[in-house]
Amino acid sequence: MANSVHAHVITPRVEQVAEGVYAYVQPDGGWCLNNAGIVVGSEGTVLIDTAATEARARMLHETVSGLSRRPVGTLVNTHSHGDHTFGNHLFAENATIVAHERAAAEMAEYGLALTGLWPGVEWGRIKPTLPGVTFRDRMTLPAVGTRVELLHIGPGHTAGDTVVWLPGQRVLFAGDMVFSGATPFVLMGSLTGSLQVLDRLRALDPLHVVPGHGPVGGPELLDKNADYLRYVRDLARTGIADGVAPLDLARAAGPGPYAQLLDSERLVGNLARAYAEEYGTPAAAPLDVQAAFADMVTLNGGLPHCGA
Repeated sequence: MANSVHAHVITPRVEQVAEGVYAYVQPDGGWCLNNAGIVVGSEGTVLIDTAATEARARMLHETVSGLSRRPVGTLVNTHSHGDHTFGNHLFAENATIVAHERAAAEMAEYGLALTGLWPGVEWGRIKPTLPGVTFRDRMTLPAVGTRVELLHIGPGHTAGDTVVWLPGQRVLFAGDMVFSGATPFVLMGSLTGSLQVLDRLRALDPLHVVPGHGPVGGPELLDKNADYLRYVRDLARTGIADGVAPLDLARAAGPGPYAQLLDSERLVGNLARAYAEEYGTPAAAPLDVQAAFADMVTLNGGLPHCGA
């Protein structure tokens, strides 16, 4: 069974970023190829996010079991999207699942909707498994032998993002507030809010930053994401002044100075959010996500690649 479930899955890599602290990195970090985090303390094990498909979540489960003799006692979901949450059920027997209250509400609302965007993916046996514990602003996890803080410092990638901060090791698990080598994505959150959050994350003075997608880095990843988002904001202001729709503007602009990033079609989704905020729409207020995704498909010349 394990061999068939793992078929066609590129082996992720595990990087130790501090003693007992690991980043689980799924190359190449594109759509649905998210990262996870593992904290092995003297008194317990914490997992940060799961994976999109049954096969990938089972590989993550096996990896955690190889790093710690204790089962995962706490599973933190950094936000509601299925690539970070669909594997929850594989850990639910032993783990308390924790997320921001808005993330939990979104998970209940979205269910398995992500699978409908890529019906050709072998999702396997997945089922929505919601957090049993939620928080609003911040939370320190029960003792696991190292201090683990959960912070919600404003809407960014979504309305309910959590970052996981290990102050003793200066390790930041940023979830999808930070992308590395891939295009940031704020369609379901806030561009302005993301810039504010990145400033607050910079003030933590992290030494290691584990992004939601792509290679592990340092605080320079915060700057790179902020630079991209300021570029989108400025592009949107120009487009509004010229009376150009987001899709037409994205076509005209192309990937611009960010051609090296994966998933450049996200530009038009980011512009949809930027336009809305320039017109006064509140941060993370619902937009027509289906229409924006259709524009991304059009800009890409077809369905974006999902490596899950």
